[in-house]
Amino acid sequence: AVASGGVVIAGKIVGVAAGAADSGKPVDVKTTGVFDLPKVGADAFTLGADVYWDADDKLATTTTSGNMRLGVAVAAAGAGVATVRVRLTGF
Repeated sequence: AVASGGVVIAGKIVGVAAGAADSGKPVDVKTTGVFDLPKVGADAFTLGADVYWDADDKLATTTTSGNMRLGVAVAAAGAGVATVRVRLTGF
């Protein structure tokens, strides 16, 4: 299941759900654009830094290992900040 605004990953396709959907049901996914996404609290992003998605914790992260690249930070987001502004670019 995915909530509206939730990150969707299908293979190498990444995007943000335009609406809510139950698991296995179709959902419109935006694959381009800029979105404010929840992030790992301790991670800090500089402008232009790569942003990855931790699917287990459902948080944006700077950690590359085991995570899918979402895009780049279009604004700095320091440690302790709850969200990061991301331009989706996939891999």
